[in-house]
Amino acid sequence: MANDTAQRWEGTVSGIVSGYNADQIWPLLEDFFNFHRYIPAIIDTCYGIEGTSGQPGCIRYCSKASSSGDGSVENWAHEKLLSIDPIGKCLSYKLMENNLGFNSHMATIKLLPFESQQQSGCEVTWSFALKPIEGSSFDNVFSIYDCAVKSFVKSVEDALQVQNKE
Repeated sequence: MANDTAQRWEGTVSGIVSGYNADQIWPLLEDFFNFHRYIPAIIDTCYGIEGTSGQPGCIRYCSKASSSGDGSVENWAHEKLLSIDPIGKCLSYKLMENNLGFNSHMATIKLLPFESQQQSGCEVTWSFALKPIEGSSFDNVFSIYDCAVKSFVKSVEDALQVQNKE
């Protein structure tokens, strides 16, 4: 689902974690200060800078280093946990200070049961809304979130497979 309006960019991406349910995935998602473990394609550093992980109001620092023609660049953001619902298996957060150009950004990640004839598991939906970014496009922002949810799904499946073998 996507909406490219002049006032606000809004979208939702999703992915399926096969063979695992929301109760199994939730402990990984609610670990707000260690999110880099589950979206390494987007974040390589994540740690708390204020409050207690998983408590509304806590703030984390997230960054991703990358190389450009001019050397190394670090994209970073401070993200504040707005709400967390362990029963409904969802959390909402907002980007605060950042060097990504994101303004008035909010996102929600939800875990939902998923069943089809081919597979069962958990659907991860990641919804976002922000003001348009000058010099960028909605499609670019959407592709970042799409990459993030795919990275999350793969990393969570890998982590749960390791846990099950132990």
